[in-house]
Amino acid sequence: MKNKDLILSIDNGTQSLKALVFDLKGNLAARQQVVFEPYFSDQPGWAEQDPEVFWQALCKACRHLWGQGIVDKERIAGVALTTQRGTVINVDQNGKPMRPAILWLDQRKTHGLSPLGGLWGFFFKLARLSDTIAYFQAEAEANWIRTYQPDLWQNTHKYLLLSGYLTYRLVGEFVDSIGCQVGYIPFDYKHLRWAPDWDWKWRCMPIDRNMLPELIQPGEILGSITPGAAKETGIPQGLPLIAAAADKACEVIGSGSLEPSVGCLSYGTTATINVTHKKYVEPIPLIPPYPSAVPKYYTIEVQVFRGYWMVNWFKEEFGHPEQLKAAKQGLETEELFEKLVEDIPPCSMGLILQPYWTPGLKMPGPEAKGAIIGFGDVHTRAHLYRSIIEGLAYALREGKERIEKRSRIPITSLRVSGGGSQSKNAMQITADLFGLPTAKPHLYETSGLGAAIDAAIGLGFYSDFKSAVKGMTRVGQVFEPNMENHKLYDALYHDVYKKMYKRLKPLYERIREITGYPP
Repeated sequence: MKNKDLILSIDNGTQSLKALVFDLKGNLAARQQVVFEPYFSDQPGWAEQDPEVFWQALCKACRHLWGQGIVDKERIAGVALTTQRGTVINVDQNGKPMRPAILWLDQRKTHGLSPLGGLWGFFFKLARLSDTIAYFQAEAEANWIRTYQPDLWQNTHKYLLLSGYLTYRLVGEFVDSIGCQVGYIPFDYKHLRWAPDWDWKWRCMPIDRNMLPELIQPGEILGSITPGAAKETGIPQGLPLIAAAADKACEVIGSGSLEPSVGCLSYGTTATINVTHKKYVEPIPLIPPYPSAVPKYYTIEVQVFRGYWMVNWFKEEFGHPEQLKAAKQGLETEELFEKLVEDIPPCSMGLILQPYWTPGLKMPGPEAKGAIIGFGDVHTRAHLYRSIIEGLAYALREGKERIEKRSRIPITSLRVSGGGSQSKNAMQITADLFGLPTAKPHLYETSGLGAAIDAAIGLGFYSDFKSAVKGMTRVGQVFEPNMENHKLYDALYHDVYKKMYKRLKPLYERIREITGYPP
């Protein structure tokens, strides 16, 4: 009988799905990626996708994985799943999607909803949080579906996140991991369960409790791979599917960050800074920490929406020369962007970017717009590109300070995951700007590895998360800060960057009054 000593980790991101096989030391034994169009838009600002695209990508990635002949699937001991966050799917009683999935990137809003009334409404008005609750109502996808597709909403059997949908396709049960619950749903982030009946969230959305899946702790069994799923994917029938967590939470433990003193930066489509914490700490009032991939822990997070998406924006709007050259040389365009950055001095000769390309709720507020200041005749595309990377690091440093202030624990070192971690220049800029040692994990697939760590616990290969993280993660290359560069960045950060939003906010508000954008 063969040893069951490998873990299959499925990582469904925004632009692709990966099937990854890890051994019990965190080494990547095999990898298969299926790329798909991130979304389609029937209206400006919409972002939708046929849920079948995700499932077929999962099936294709797994089948191709076995077809590589590198891994004997009979050695797979169990499966874990991690996905993008906040993508919602309405299904009928048979688990069949009733409409396209609404992705986390979707920007539609439901205006004109009745404000929250009763005691909750009075309390939030007294606390000057009425606008925050109205923002929550307008953003909740469930409110839009109920308002504009009432018959469909009335006939919805379950309202699932993408993780819950793929879990159903794999094990045939409406269950999901507590660690995946991130979105506009009636979830109690403090107690890590569905909100109690009296909670204000039930009054802000039309969701009934019976529309939601059963929740399971990370590291526990969600179910077993069904015969139907085994036939479509090639995953052996009966293997356990172990609850993991959402992609960002998995990235944190996959990068080896278990202590609140270790900040985990994710340079992905959304850029984030996270720490794992035992206590419930809101980085911004009324913005909760999210469930960790470790049971009964939290991942305190500050986000920069449209984070490393801005690199793609630069590529499409300004990177045509590099795109053409890369195509001729068989390279990735981003490899040529590295050379652009190398010739530009720290601080981009005074060009400073604030990356508020997408408005937020609190910091920045809903009126916010992006800003670039300090232009002179010496500046080129290369300066702009470097200022994007620096601007994201400035914003994440501000997030670091918010987390430190709220948690009262200093962050003394950094781990960096996501696409941006592949750039040596971005890593060095981050180390210099923060003034902290900044490390890459030993492998790039930290989200998939974090899910595999959950599976390793659930399968009994490790007795606790401390030993699992120690056994399956390690630090790769470390970038030490250049303290001379740090002095320059520090001065610009305190004297310019941190003052930009406050000074520009009245102008942002006036722009919105005149133009109506952003709505």
